[in-house]
Parts: sequence; structure tokens; C-alpha cells
Amino acid sequence: MAQEERHDAPIGAIDAEALKKADEFIEQDEGAASKFVGRVAMAVTAVAVVMSLFHLYVAVGGSWPFTDTPIVPTQETRYAHVGFILVLCFLLFPVAPRFRHRIMWWDLVLAAASIVVIGYALLGGDDFTDRNTLPNDWDVFFGVLLIVFVLEVTRRSSGWVMPAVVVAFIVYAMAGPYLPPPWTHKGYDLARLTGHMYMTLEGIFGTAIDVSSSLIILFTIYGAILQFSGAGKFFIDFSFAMMGGKATGAGRTIVFASFLLGGPSGSGVATTVTLGSVAYPMLARAGYEKHAAGGLLAAGGLGAILSPPVLGAAAFLIAEFLKISYLDVIWMATIPTFLYYFSLFAMAELDVRKYAMHEVPIERGPGMWALTKSYGFHFSSLVGIVVFMLLGFSPTLAVFWATVLAFAVSYLNRETALWPSKLVKALEAGSVGMLNVGATCASAGIIVGVVTLTGLGLKFSSIVIDYAGGSLLLTALYTALIVWIVGLAVPVTASYIICAVIAAPALIKLGVPDFAAHMFIFYYAVLSEVSPPTALSPFAAAAITGGDPYRTTLQSWKYTMPAFIVPFAFVLEPEGVGLLMKIPKGGDWMDIVQISIMTLLGIFALATGLQGWLLRKTSVVERALLIAAGLLFVMPEVFDVPIMNLTGHHLIGAHAIAALAAIGAIAMQKMRPAAA
Repeated sequence: MAQEERHDAPIGAIDAEALKKADEFIEQDEGAASKFVGRVAMAVTAVAVVMSLFHLYVAVGGSWPFTDTPIVPTQETRYAHVGFILVLCFLLFPVAPRFRHRIMWWDLVLAAASIVVIGYALLGGDDFTDRNTLPNDWDVFFGVLLIVFVLEVTRRSSGWVMPAVVVAFIVYAMAGPYLPPPWTHKGYDLARLTGHMYMTLEGIFGTAIDVSSSLIILFTIYGAILQFSGAGKFFIDFSFAMMGGKATGAGRTIVFASFLLGGPSGSGVATTVTLGSVAYPMLARAGYEKHAAGGLLAAGGLGAILSPPVLGAAAFLIAEFLKISYLDVIWMATIPTFLYYFSLFAMAELDVRKYAMHEVPIERGPGMWALTKSYGFHFSSLVGIVVFMLLGFSPTLAVFWATVLAFAVSYLNRETALWPSKLVKALEAGSVGMLNVGATCASAGIIVGVVTLTGLGLKFSSIVIDYAGGSLLLTALYTALIVWIVGLAVPVTASYIICAVIAAPALIKLGVPDFAAHMFIFYYAVLSEVSPPTALSPFAAAAITGGDPYRTTLQSWKYTMPAFIVPFAFVLEPEGVGLLMKIPKGGDWMDIVQISIMTLLGIFALATGLQGWLLRKTSVVERALLIAAGLLFVMPEVFDVPIMNLTGHHLIGAHAIAALAAIGAIAMQKMRPAAA
């Protein structure tokens, strides 16, 4: 532990160069959009604002108050949504970095061509969609253009990896007869492929774009309204006032603030940088060395993608793939989210003991109650989303009215009021902030289209099961590995979509409930936020702390690892579905309580084992026993030790309890002489 870092870092002072470098990671995550001035800026802003207003109108038009029949038909909404994405991406994201902050003639040509391609589809009517299996030459021409445009805007906004993956799937679709078994299929020519991708709602305009156009953009608009009304600053100040000052306050503040910031933002990197720019000096003063501090910041940012009511964009896709309400997804995420933050709290508490941290003097602003009295209205819309859905509103309408509520309550304080100039900026940010996600969803639609055409999902699941020898444990391990590898190369949303269509069928075929399989894949897709080489959250945290990016990534893995063992309970344990707020077959609500308590104990055991601290520094043997005990609690069936008898509700985890009790007794015995 570097004592100099503890005492020399002034609270609130972060090197400007470090912040600039951290912002670059946000740009990698959300796209490095150009910034314009003058008439060009006004024109681009106008397009972005129109995009936001269009989607707000679609959300509420003809849908009052409990129905979900928007005034603009679904197909037209998806076409218009992709059109807006293409135009804005060509205007905002340059073809190469040296052209940034200026619009070139080819950008204007591509934007205009995008309008023509989408206009051709919109004007074609039913005849256009009906001939998708036998498209004419113009259909093929515009279809190829659309595929190329989608790949290009994805490359501009998210890098080259995702387009390369999409091209590989296209090649697979066309080269089917020439592939070796078991990958062989009949193959599809260019006309059939473009017809499926361009002229149906199964390709580019499929499920992913449906979710992007109906939910993701509305939540980004909502998040932008919160941001420009000052909710982010309030959440950080509230966390400092509630948690700061004590020795454990530094870590607790990071965990609590990341939950409040992450819930409405849904962006791990942005949450990490926003929080780190304010709180890192406090962590350094408390005694965190720079890699541990960066790891905790990144782990907190990761929670942004897991936290209700927004979660990440992939969560909206879960609802669509499973044909369930988004409220059900929030419901299923409740206990895992609590377990994730409990894991971070446990790791932070152990840090205090392990590093002998001390209280951090913080300049006190308004107290918690004073802050709540002045700015507590920012909580109202977060609660409102859930309340609206409980009242029967669709998720689309719920977020629409939550946005209206956030806008209305901003006028309760002059500092936070969204006057027209701020409102325009918020609406612009709402559209611009989702462009990279929207482009990714369009590209992912091509992948989903290839999978549905070729039957790749069923083939892939059979291959995985064969390799696993029919073992559910090995299949789950292989699936987690596949999701993790895919997540190394592509963003969370794309990782989830790809693996939901090719890997989830393997788990479902072995008897795992579909909702548990999709939640399992979602949680491991989220690991891409802390997995090199795309570990943007730890890399951004390292830029702020001045630490090594890869050592920071390893620290973030350590902080998140206890909670990421939990998803295996979803798929390996019959009772594990209780963690998703589903009553196990033949059980009742007490099973949910029991599995939650046992998992809490398991997470604590894993945390102490990974930290190497339980009342004192533990030996290698003790750490191994603690980790084994934690696994016994969380995944007992792996070791053939059932944790409960569903008919009698008896807890049987005797091996784990005995291991913990023995280590605790040894630790207490060794501490008594020292105390005396």
C-alpha cells in the first residue's frame, strides 16, 4: 500500500489528462461522435431532436392509457428508426479519425442514399414485403446497399470487429453446400439473402431493431432528461452524504452511487468515469492502491448494466425473445442485482480490514435530508417506471410517462429546470446516445437472419451438447465460455443477441427453463465490460487512477467474481430459479427465501476466499476451503450435495457450514491472545 497515495491526493482533484483519456474509453463504448458548430451543428441537432420527438410520438400516439397500439405501424417505425440511425451515423461518425469534426461530401451522399434505400422500402407497401422470396433486381440492389450501409455505420460507431463477425455469418449463409459436416446446409444466393434481410421483419428489421426502436431509444431519452436535469450530481452527492466519512465509507459510497447512477444510465463505462472522476481521490485517501480503486470503480460501473429499472439494452431483448413483459425481466433481475451489490459491499468491507483503512475527511455539503428535501424529486421517475408498469402500462408507455414526469419535476428547482435550450440538448443526446447500440442491433439482425435461415442455432446446440457428453454442467461451462469469448470482441448487446440464438438452445434442450437460459447468457455477456481486450470499464478506471489497465482488469474480476458464480445456480439447480423470483416446481415462496439466503452465505464465503481475509489474513489452505464452501452453497448439485429437501425445506449444506465454522473458530482463537 502506497502511503503517499493515501495522503497526497486531494479530494476532488483529478488530472485533466487522465479525465481526457478516460473520456476516450467512453467514446470507444458509445462511439466517437464529431462535434460541430454553427449551422452544421444546428442541422444535425435538428435531425437528432426530430428523431427523439418521432419516437416519443410513436410511444404515446394512439396508446392511451393501457394499450400498446402505436399510431405508426410497427414496420414503418422500424424502417424510420433505421433510417434515422443511418443518416445520423453518416453525419456524426467520420469514415476515419482524421476527418473528425467535419462533414465530407461523401457523408452527405451516403446519408442521402440511406434515405432513398429506406424510402424505397416504405413506398413499396405490401407488394414489397410479399415478394421477399423472389425479389426483383431493384430490390436486390437496394438490399445490398442497406447491408453495406449497416456494416459501415457499425464500423464507424463501434469498430471493425462486429462488421467482421457479420460478414463471417453472411459467408456462412452463402457457402453452405461447400462446408464440412455438421455445418453443411443448402446455401442461399444473394437475392434470397437480401430479400430476407431487407424485405422481411426477420433480418435487419427484426427483433433487435424492434426493441431498439420501441424501448432502447426511449430509455436513452429518459436517461438524457435525468442527466441534463442534474440527477447524476444529486445521486453522487446523496451517496457521499449517506455513506461518506467512515473507514468503510469510501467503498460503500462507490457501490451505492454506482447503483443510483447506473440504474438510469445503463452504461458501465459512463458510470465508471463519472463516478471515478469524483470519487477516486477519496478512495486513494482511504487507503486503496490504484489498481484496487480502479477495480472497484469498474465493478461498480458494471452494475449499471445489471440494475433495474433500466438494466442494459440486452435486457429489453430478453423480454422480446421470451415474449414476456419487461416488468418480468425487472422482477427476475431483482435478487441477482441485490446479490451483485451485496458481493461488492462484502468485498469493500473486507478491504477496510485487509488494508487497515481509516476515515476520510470530506468537505461536507448539505446533509442527506437537506439534499433529499431539495432534490429528492429525482427519485420519483425511477420509482414511476415500475409503478406505471404495475398499473398496467406497457414498458413503452411506462418509460414515456416516466420521462414526462422527470421533465415536469425538474421545474421544482430553478437549478434543475429543463428550460428549452437544455431540453433540446437532452433530446439531441437521447438520440445520439443510442446510435452505436442501434447500429449494433441492425447488424445483429443480419446474424439472427442467417441463424433463422440456416438453422444454425439447433446445429450449434447439438454440437455443444455432443462435446459436453450430455452433461448439463459441461454444457453450462461451454456456454459461459462461448459467451465470454464472443463478448471479448463485440459489445454486450451484440454478444447477448448472438449467443441467445446459437447457444441458448443447448441449455434449453437439456431441460433448463428458457428464461433461466437467457438470464444466464445475459449475465455472462455483461462480463465483456471487464474482459480484455474490450475491458473498457477497467481501462477507463485505470486512466483515472494511473494504474496498469490489465492489473486493474484483474482487480475488477476479483470484485465481480463472487456474484458471477451465481448464474450457474439458475441453470444447474432446480431450486436455482428461485433467484429469478420463480417458484421451483413443487415448491413455494419459502424456497425463494432459502435459496437466496444460501446464496448470500456462498457469496460471502467466496468474497472472503478471494480477498484472503476473514477476521485476519487467511492461509492458502483456508482460502481454498472458503472458496470451496462458497461453491457448495451456490452450486451444491455440482458436488452432489443438495442444499434443500423441497418437501421438508431442510437445509443440508453441512459441509459448507462446517468449513466456515472451523475457519472462523481458528481465526477467533488466534486473535484472542493478540487482543489480550
